[in-house]
Amino acid sequence: MKDAPDRRSDLRCRWLRVVRIWAGALTALALGGSANAEAPRGATSTADEITPALTSAAEQGLAWLALQQKEDGSFGSLSHYGRHVGITGLAGLAFMADGNTPGRGRYCDVVEGCVAFILDHSSESGLLAAETSHGPMYGHGFATLFLAEVYGMSPRPELREALRKAVRLIVSTQNEEGGWRYQPVRHDADLSVTVCEIMALRAARNAGIFVEKSTVDGAIEYVKKSQNPDGGFRYMLNSGGSAFARSAAGVAALQYAGIYQGPEIEGGLEYIARFIPPTEQSVGHMFYGHYYAAQAMFLAGDRQWRPWWPAVRDDLLARQTDEGFWRGQAGTEYGTAMALIILQMPNRLLPIFQK
Repeated sequence: MKDAPDRRSDLRCRWLRVVRIWAGALTALALGGSANAEAPRGATSTADEITPALTSAAEQGLAWLALQQKEDGSFGSLSHYGRHVGITGLAGLAFMADGNTPGRGRYCDVVEGCVAFILDHSSESGLLAAETSHGPMYGHGFATLFLAEVYGMSPRPELREALRKAVRLIVSTQNEEGGWRYQPVRHDADLSVTVCEIMALRAARNAGIFVEKSTVDGAIEYVKKSQNPDGGFRYMLNSGGSAFARSAAGVAALQYAGIYQGPEIEGGLEYIARFIPPTEQSVGHMFYGHYYAAQAMFLAGDRQWRPWWPAVRDDLLARQTDEGFWRGQAGTEYGTAMALIILQMPNRLLPIFQK
């Protein structure tokens, strides 16, 4: 049985949900179908970063995404993956980027549901995975990142224990090259999974969970060895040319590991800058790539961020459907969550996006 504070928090979340639904409906009627309530801003956001069109799109996207959450708190049922801890974690981050945390905000109940689902799928080994997961280390990385962001804002014992175990699993499954692969075993590695784990470890360390320096050093070495002479990054150490998505991820991973300057960063930024929208070059894994590219440019500073941001923002706004969602390679919930995380970066509310 929940104690009194927890009951009050639940009642508050439910009340806020009712208010949110009615307010959204009334605003949509007034504006002909889209809400444009002012989005929360970080202390250093500027007027040209958060436009009325962006605010309206984020409101509509968040409202659509909230309606997709299942009773168990999960997201992902609209993808071929089914209920998925990674997609659930990304959805939770999208709502947190709007200023929602457990017990606080318009969508506090949605965030709490994401937490509950992921905790319900935490094993004794530390692995975070639902029964539908394929290549579970992807989902584990995104889910660990989400738990770390929640724990950093709302410290709770059960969160800390699940997060501690999740980090322990990441550390124990790092292979000799310094990276990670789809399965939680020390066999081989690829850049995309490795980046997911680096970001999770950085968020966990920010939240006060101890991470061995040797783990981070090994991951840095792996990412650096993955870079090609053109500044882009290959998929695995022994194969693959450069491509936008993994190159953006490679630069962001180095930044989250504490490297903000140097030839690897400069070369990587120059490479991904070739893909500023609109571009005639093919961009595979578009949402995944821009998720990391936006972070890389943001962390690189104004010289890179100022030209990149409006181009990506306007491209994403043009891709939003009339219903409010985005179509992603891993489904509409995934695409919408990724788009919302990117579009709400100027809010500067997620700790992981800070140096």
